[in-house]
Amino acid sequence: MAFEKNFFPRQVVEAGNRWDWALLPLVLAALVLAGLGGAGMTRPYHLGDAIPLSLDPIQLPYYLLRTTLRMLLALVFSLLFSFAFATAAARWRAAEKVLVPLLDILQSIPILGFLSITVTGFIALFPGNLFGVECAAIFAIFTSQAWNMAFSLYQSMRTVPGELQEAARVFQLSPWQRFWRLELPFAMPGLLWNMMMSMSGGWFFVVASEAIAVAGQNIKLPGVGSYIAMAIEARNLQAIGWAILGMLIGIVMYDQFLFRPLVAWADKFRFEEGGQEAAPTSWLLTWSRRTERIAKLGERFTRALESTFTWFRITHDGTSIRARQAPHSGTIARAWDALIAAGGLFAVYELYTFVHAEVGFGEVWHVFLLGCATMLRVVILIALASVVWVPIGVWIGLRPAVSGRLQAVAQFLAAFPANLMFPVFVVLIVHWHLNPDIWLSPLMVFGTQWYLLFNVIAGASSIPSELRFAAGNIGLTGWLKWKRFLLPAVFPSFVTGAITASGGSWNASIVSEYVTWGNTTLEAKGLGSYIAHFTATGDFHRIALGICVMCVFVMGMNHFVWRRLYRIAEERMHF
Repeated sequence: MAFEKNFFPRQVVEAGNRWDWALLPLVLAALVLAGLGGAGMTRPYHLGDAIPLSLDPIQLPYYLLRTTLRMLLALVFSLLFSFAFATAAARWRAAEKVLVPLLDILQSIPILGFLSITVTGFIALFPGNLFGVECAAIFAIFTSQAWNMAFSLYQSMRTVPGELQEAARVFQLSPWQRFWRLELPFAMPGLLWNMMMSMSGGWFFVVASEAIAVAGQNIKLPGVGSYIAMAIEARNLQAIGWAILGMLIGIVMYDQFLFRPLVAWADKFRFEEGGQEAAPTSWLLTWSRRTERIAKLGERFTRALESTFTWFRITHDGTSIRARQAPHSGTIARAWDALIAAGGLFAVYELYTFVHAEVGFGEVWHVFLLGCATMLRVVILIALASVVWVPIGVWIGLRPAVSGRLQAVAQFLAAFPANLMFPVFVVLIVHWHLNPDIWLSPLMVFGTQWYLLFNVIAGASSIPSELRFAAGNIGLTGWLKWKRFLLPAVFPSFVTGAITASGGSWNASIVSEYVTWGNTTLEAKGLGSYIAHFTATGDFHRIALGICVMCVFVMGMNHFVWRRLYRIAEERMHF
């Protein structure tokens, strides 16, 4: 694997600084828009004040600006969180025993659960200012993005090829250097696709993030999500059409100005000796590489980053006895396991006390049965999505030219909020007198299938060309090719997608099992509708009970199914 020294390689610059001048309007426009949106986020506000909003399409560009800023800030925090989580969980076994189950719990907590707990705290941090509510919305979007990215980076760091790890030891790379020079570059293709999925996940839950209704408080922030919420309340199909157009414009802008340049830049990190037949391209990255001053800024940033590599140095030969890892102390490991067990027993005791004092064990049994109904929907939908999207994802990932053209389309489909499908489903179910327990379930597909598709695309696109040529030379075709080559090659990425799809499905159940269109409300029996109902009424005890039961289901499925598949991927199914 060859890594370039600089973000922008030295090239012959044509016609002086004309490319700098060509990009200058884009840079200035980005700064002006960021300042305009930031000023709106910090205006005076007191709880109970009505924020003026309108369904007039002329306001939609400003609402789109506010939404994209929130999602960009949430994406940055999600990336930093992923770096910290994946590094700690992949390198330290003791930390992994705590962090991975903790991430399972966080992934299973619905966005409405986070909002009901955190919104008052954020408002209290910034009294008299709208920034507190903005922080609550950004944090809610963060919870729809971070877990997927963290799992992707963790999975990639656990499956770094052994020969590359050995080379890192021979070259005496410190842990800091190993992360930036080996682990992050190796994980970059998959991480970028999961960043796209996370951004789409933010769009999917943007209504719940910007139209906050907790404990009788109804706060709508200027944004596309609140615009959609008002359109649904007013049954305004024309406004919903404008909202879809605004979302499409926002997704295309993110694709052209952020993700497409990153995908083209990260192509150099592919784990193979030769190049691709058709490498991804980006007009913005091409322009940036032809500039003088912007390229110099990139070089200075790269040198500043490389200077940090000297903070932690290894003073021994990477092949010497000091390079060997010290044996782990069995006593310390057993003490740590005992501490974790004690913490688990304490949590069980607190949960027992809470149930006995607040809700009763009859309610727990009722919620458990609702959880079983939702889990059945999740399992069926993941199975159907796998059958459909794994072959399609492999086909797209093996064709870089096709994936480049479909990138924005896939992001838009993944970002399409289930709320916008409410009119169709409500009208059909009411008109034909259908069973909501069955016919509301397809809405959960929008929170499930795209995690699988994006991860499988990332896994297929990272297959080295040498393996593809080898499979062709030995004549692998049909089911044998899938069994011996394609499925094992994308299996680690599929498991990552399945884990995040499971969490996404449980979150999607909040908006899929409790559907409102104007004055009409349809409810499917399940844990999602239970949490949505009591969130609207402000019953925090039953909200907490529903979240706890959802955590138990998600953690159980992750431990008994997905974690075992992870171990198979780590041991046998990776390059």
